[in-house]
Amino acid sequence: AAIPRAEIVEATLECAPGTVTTERARAWRACGINRVSLGVQSFVTAEARRTGRKHTPAMVGEEVQILSEAGIPNVNIDLIAGLPGQTFASWNESLEWIERLRPPHVSIYLFELDEDSHLGREALLGGVRYGAALLPNDEAAADFYEQAVATLRGMGILRYEISNFAKPGYESAHNLKYWNLKPYAGLGLDAHSLYWLHRWSNTDDLAAYLKERGSKNPIPAAERILSDHEEERFFVGLRLDKGIEPTEQEWRRFKAPIARFLDAGLLVRTGGILRLSDRGVLLSNEIFQDFVGV
Repeated sequence: AAIPRAEIVEATLECAPGTVTTERARAWRACGINRVSLGVQSFVTAEARRTGRKHTPAMVGEEVQILSEAGIPNVNIDLIAGLPGQTFASWNESLEWIERLRPPHVSIYLFELDEDSHLGREALLGGVRYGAALLPNDEAAADFYEQAVATLRGMGILRYEISNFAKPGYESAHNLKYWNLKPYAGLGLDAHSLYWLHRWSNTDDLAAYLKERGSKNPIPAAERILSDHEEERFFVGLRLDKGIEPTEQEWRRFKAPIARFLDAGLLVRTGGILRLSDRGVLLSNEIFQDFVGV
């Protein structure tokens, strides 16, 4: 049976700037889309071009207005810290545009190299082609991130997860399901799903995917992963600014890494709540790894 539209809390569409039109925005709203995420990456044209984007800052502003007028004011803007050629001045330029547009939600991601890309291979080899020589170092990228946290806080756009910031009441409902380990279904190529302690993913091969769907057979049990709920609580739940409230069993099981990171100032304990410190956020991947296999 179809889900009544009134029961759909959030329906998000992701799109690249330069693709939003009045007709499309109205059609999206008519079919139930109530949130749009724009993959801006940077408001500096040269930086945006390096990500494959073709927009200008003015175009993004126009499209945010189009979405609002079509009844979709709940807009997220993605930015990437650490892009090739990015400087403190250019990063400030992107943050100034955020202040100008005042979206209710912003995502800040640290630039990650794909080792299979031209840029990734060139950077690993210490070369200069494909913009490899223009990559900011890790310290600069971390400074960009911390600057964004402070600037967005001044606008009332607060961090509620490592990469996500929102005005109160505009936190992403579907992303919170992932971080709170609620069940979710992934539809389509390479989509992931979680149901209780079972995880599984669809193939990323289109021909194989169509064959599987046509067979009407459920995903074989052998392809389902039985997850460790306690481990996942730490490397997913700790991403949230509010932290987690470990059970007695979890305090005992993870006693050693918890004590180590508390002593190092990377975790903070307030009563029964455990969360990352500001410094811990910057080293989160290293922290999470220590809760796996304990």
